[in-house]
Amino acid sequence: MLHRGQESTDGTGGGELTVPMAWLYAEYIADELLRTGDLMPPTSFEFRAGRDALALTIFLSDTGGELSGIRVVSQLDTWLSLTAYDQPWQDWVRERMANLAATAIESGGPTPDLDLAEAAWRWLEETELLAPDLNAVPGGGAPGTEDEGPKVWTPAWQLGLPLGHLAIHLF
Repeated sequence: MLHRGQESTDGTGGGELTVPMAWLYAEYIADELLRTGDLMPPTSFEFRAGRDALALTIFLSDTGGELSGIRVVSQLDTWLSLTAYDQPWQDWVRERMANLAATAIESGGPTPDLDLAEAAWRWLEETELLAPDLNAVPGGGAPGTEDEGPKVWTPAWQLGLPLGHLAIHLF
């Protein structure tokens, strides 16, 4: 899968700087969706988790290398279904990333989009954020605290994915 960002800016592919346009555009769309939803401050780790999860969804669902501003609205349903609670999103991400990596190895060209996507996925998998324990017994937290209820360390993707899903709904 060759993305526009995998060629130089003049299209010659002659060893010039390769700009990761597909990833940057996916990240921009994800950022705008989350900002529009106004779910949390853009400076928070939760916002980053939501943005990275959405950007991965957007980037990896673009099988034709045709991310386009015109198609964003038509893709919302696809992104909603991919980020739904009952979907094995993390397995889908791993599979798509492996396919893209295999394609990149075959082509032998630079992969700046894939490199940024891999970095985002690594952060989402390896980073844990303190979040409310949704499986805890109701009323189990100390009364009168600002953030009531017990908290649990959660992989960033498990927190970011539902935030991204909700942001799509609110868009």
